[in-house]
Amino acid sequence: MSDARDLVAGDRAAVVAALTAALDAGDDILLVAHVNPDGDSLGSALALALALRTLGCRLRVSFDAEPFAVLRTLHFLAGQELLVDPVTITTRPGLVVCLDTASRSRLARITSGSMVVVVDHHASNTRFSDLNLVDSEAASTSAMVVDLIDALGVALDADLAAAIYTGLVTDTGSFRFAATTPAVHRLAARLLATGIRHDLISRALWDTHRFGYLKLLGEVLGCARLEPEHDLAWTWCAQADLRNAGLDYDEIEGFIDTLRTASEAEVALICKQEGDVWKVSVRSRGASTSVRCAPASGVAATAWPPAS
Repeated sequence: MSDARDLVAGDRAAVVAALTAALDAGDDILLVAHVNPDGDSLGSALALALALRTLGCRLRVSFDAEPFAVLRTLHFLAGQELLVDPVTITTRPGLVVCLDTASRSRLARITSGSMVVVVDHHASNTRFSDLNLVDSEAASTSAMVVDLIDALGVALDADLAAAIYTGLVTDTGSFRFAATTPAVHRLAARLLATGIRHDLISRALWDTHRFGYLKLLGEVLGCARLEPEHDLAWTWCAQADLRNAGLDYDEIEGFIDTLRTASEAEVALICKQEGDVWKVSVRSRGASTSVRCAPASGVAATAWPPAS
């Protein structure tokens, strides 16, 4: 085993020890997904919560969002009765576990605990907590959570498997991205063996939209622009467009995945208005998004606002 893998294994053992100590002490445990959580972050938090609940832990799950709500595509996940709005957290938890959270800013309003643990697979993780389990070789944070659940001696059932599978397919692009390894497929096979309906999970995540989504997608793609000199395809969606389509901001997350299929561009970028704020989503087809993000954002800035 390489030194890096030894370090990950050691950190994993330390996290398991922290969870076990909190359980034995009867401490409150708060599991936190990142702000406006996606399938990997929320799936990881709920999977670990469901496992810890079988051991008798006192726990809650939270994340920051305004309003506090789970994405429509993730309503099928079990364990959501454990979710609490961060504004209701008035006491300091004994242990806070942050899932799929690369920096403290991704926690937003969530309060810290007596001890803070991070479980994450992003290479950009800033290691901001007391104990950091970071494995950049993992395909998803949910894949790391499986190892924790196994170490805690909890058997996988269908609810646990569905949450983990959701994180796995989210961060591997339904097994299309380079993060998909033989180990990923072995884990998927193990999860499927619990009896989960992977077809229904995929339908909920990607193949179910309100009709307004289809109409707005056509409009947003209709105003897309190609910037060959920057290897970039980009477009925008204003708040008025969302309102006219009768959609919420979180419902258009998948737009960029369609835009990034353009063969003439390596990078896709969408400017999206939420309230009075414009936010930028960036995806790369091959080269690192972090490398390409700066020039891509520069193009959007110089070309903004778009001409009518």
